[in-house]
Amino acid sequence: MLILTGQGNPGDRYAKNRHNAGFLLIDSLHDRFRFSPWRAKFESQIAEGTIGRHKVLLVKPQTFYNETGRALSKILQFYKLPAHDVTVFYDEIDLAPGRLRVKRGGGHSGNNGVRSMMAHLGEDFRRVRIGIGHPGDKSMVMPHVLSDFTKADLDWFEPMKTAIADSLGFLLDGDDERFQTEVLRLAPAPKHDPKQAARRNGDD
Repeated sequence: MLILTGQGNPGDRYAKNRHNAGFLLIDSLHDRFRFSPWRAKFESQIAEGTIGRHKVLLVKPQTFYNETGRALSKILQFYKLPAHDVTVFYDEIDLAPGRLRVKRGGGHSGNNGVRSMMAHLGEDFRRVRIGIGHPGDKSMVMPHVLSDFTKADLDWFEPMKTAIADSLGFLLDGDDERFQTEVLRLAPAPKHDPKQAARRNGDD
């Protein structure tokens, strides 16, 4: 079994936040591949299904973003799975909106959800980082990630969700590079200078 999980915060208040990009992506996969109904277990919402030849468990931890590792550790322990079988989708402020990067291992780059996963699982899980852009000022990061996706955001995020579902077989087969290439081919990122917002902020 492979585990696909997302970073996010539970509850209607946060449902459409940029910080919930991971949850929104997992929800789209749940609908696309007709997984079982969501059920509460392991401090998470989980659903089982099959994608191609792979048995997959979708997970939305309900421990809040910064404690996701706690929930996932319970799941891995129950199913006797290694961290290598986990893929986590999450928002990344250091990538321009609509960009996507895949990697396995490495640091947390200040992301507290990933920090929690590393503390509970180790480093050997796959990360799929979804670029949401930087607001241009460190003090604005939290308001930025805890604000809802704008209409302009949805112009790239909706096609990206579809592209991820269309390309998911490559990821599940372990071909991370092909998956990343296909997603960006099917849903090209908008033309955007990530430094533009910072310059604009500095001129205000």
